Amino acid sequence: MSEKKIHTQELKVSGDKLLSQIKELVRKGNIRRIIIKNEDGKTLIDIPLTLGVVGALLAPQLAAIGAIAALVTHSTIVFEKVDE
Repeated sequence: MSEKKIHTQELKVSGDKLLSQIKELVRKGNIRRIIIKNEDGKTLIDIPLTLGVVGALLAPQLAAIGAIAALVTHSTIVFEKVDE
C-alpha cells in the first residue's frame, strides 16, 4: 500500500498574476487545497480541491479569486500538494 505525503508550499505573487498562477497550479494537478493570503498574512480565501474538481466546477472559485486579485497588490498563495 502506498502512502501519500502532503506538503505545503508558498508563492508570493502580485495581484495581476494571482489568477494565472492559480490556474497553472490546478492544471498541474495533485493540489489538495489552495489558500490565498493578503500582505498581512490574513487568509482571504481557502479552497479545498478534490481530484474531480475541474472546469465548470471550479468556475465560481476562479471568479472569487479574480475579484480578490483586483483588490490586492501583493498576495501569498499557500497550497497543499500530494506526493504519491
